[in-house]
Amino acid sequence: MDEDDLIEQLDKLLTSRCVSWLFGAGISRNAGIPLMYGLTDRVFELASGTAEEPILVALKADLPPDCHVEHILSYLADHIAIADRSVGKTSILGGDQIALADLRQAHEKVLAWIAVTVRWGALPGPPPQIGSPTNPLIKIDEHLAFVRTLFNTTLAGVAERRAAVKLFTMNYDTLLEDALALCGISYWDGFDGGAVAYRSYRFGAPEPITGFRAHLIKLHGSIDWHLDADGRVWRVRDGDLYPTAERRVLIYPQSTKYAATQRDPFSAQFDIFRRQLCAGGGHVLVTCGYSFGDEHINDEIASAMARGDNDAAMIALVSEGNGMPECLAKWRDLPWGKHIYILTERGVYVGDQGPFLAPTSGDRMWWTFASLAQLLADGTKEQLA
Repeated sequence: MDEDDLIEQLDKLLTSRCVSWLFGAGISRNAGIPLMYGLTDRVFELASGTAEEPILVALKADLPPDCHVEHILSYLADHIAIADRSVGKTSILGGDQIALADLRQAHEKVLAWIAVTVRWGALPGPPPQIGSPTNPLIKIDEHLAFVRTLFNTTLAGVAERRAAVKLFTMNYDTLLEDALALCGISYWDGFDGGAVAYRSYRFGAPEPITGFRAHLIKLHGSIDWHLDADGRVWRVRDGDLYPTAERRVLIYPQSTKYAATQRDPFSAQFDIFRRQLCAGGGHVLVTCGYSFGDEHINDEIASAMARGDNDAAMIALVSEGNGMPECLAKWRDLPWGKHIYILTERGVYVGDQGPFLAPTSGDRMWWTFASLAQLLADGTKEQLA
């Protein structure tokens, strides 16, 4: 492949009018929020000495060694469902019968521990640093740089001529919406209201066509989403006791009464994601900070890309530090793999070919969120200089 042609292709795809973005935990790492395994360690630190610790230890012991806190939450939700259906309202875990109330309490505690860690931050040591309301560690610089570049440089002058940009994120933090607000970018997230808002979007409903420059779709919920006793979803400021004190943080995966119904926000979020992947019109999905470890997300991408009538392309910004993600290595060899561009520290892969544009020395860091704004602003050729 001619490398000048490849540079031109990448720049056209990244600045296309049909780009949507998929973000994972990696984009918030430099902001002070631990990745999944660091978050898992922090949850177990907070659980130490509590009534919930034996439950979490037993759950982890039943799972593969590479499990993290989302896997543990999913497994815990399974046991909650079993206990809820059983006559004795218990589930067997680690050889012991655990009461439904104790399982639910453990679930709520884990969600609360995740929320407080994501809200205030935690940095690895030595010595480790733990954020708090009086000493927050969260930084928003990289999110601000991305939003400013995307909307004020890359998309400058086309706001009136294009649909809203779709920003899909698996992160629980509020940094993307905070950055959008700080940059004066109007966005829709499925809620109506102000600092306290209610979830108004329902599964299958159309998204707003006008009035917003961005649509922010949080696939795994948020630390400021709360579920009340009536099954209503609220977006609530940290520390507020209203609209109801009987609520819990809403983070996926959940064991909820409304699962798979029109009131389920996660089904609605994934429905939007699925429709966007199959939107046609030369759609481009760009991923950053995502290591392709979520099978649900991967299945949605693969199903859409494999459709014969889908002309979509995907640009994946990933690290090969621990090898290329398994699903990307597999997808490269499939018939639709030629529409996949993988940017790593070793260069660019196009389908089963590459790497192209390999560095002459060291590694390229253009796959990181820190470099993404510069890549959008300067173009691929400047990043190679």
